[in-house]
Amino acid sequence: MPEHDKRPHATVATIIERDGHYLLVKEERDGKVVYNQPAGHIEHGESVIQAAVRETFEETGWHVLPTRFGGLSSYHAPNGISYLRSTLIAEALEEVPNVVLDEGIIEAVWLDYEEILMIEDQLRSPVVKKVIDDYRLGISYPLDLITEFSASS
Repeated sequence: MPEHDKRPHATVATIIERDGHYLLVKEERDGKVVYNQPAGHIEHGESVIQAAVRETFEETGWHVLPTRFGGLSSYHAPNGISYLRSTLIAEALEEVPNVVLDEGIIEAVWLDYEEILMIEDQLRSPVVKKVIDDYRLGISYPLDLITEFSASS
């Protein structure tokens, strides 16, 4: 594996909770059906917040407003890839009906905490439950914790 492929992938995920239910995506990954927060890679030139909004929409059809920073996680996956994941907390604003979701996404689902516990063995990684647990404990930070610069700044 080339050295640059061993670097952690910069990703973002979003926790969206409404009336005690969490917005998750049911997706096919490495031949298995798993559940995850809406998540994906941060694209070149894109802010963490922009990536969270984009990925959430592409995977769920929901427009969201990020409100808090949930934390930073490092995960070394069984597939040999390491992820450095920023988790944002967002408010659900509006669902756009009939949006074609990203490839591999089966559906977006709203699950309560007990339902998430029942499918814990189907979560994409242990990070999925950990960030929900942190959220339930009230662990979060202001979005201005994230400082971003670009060449034009």
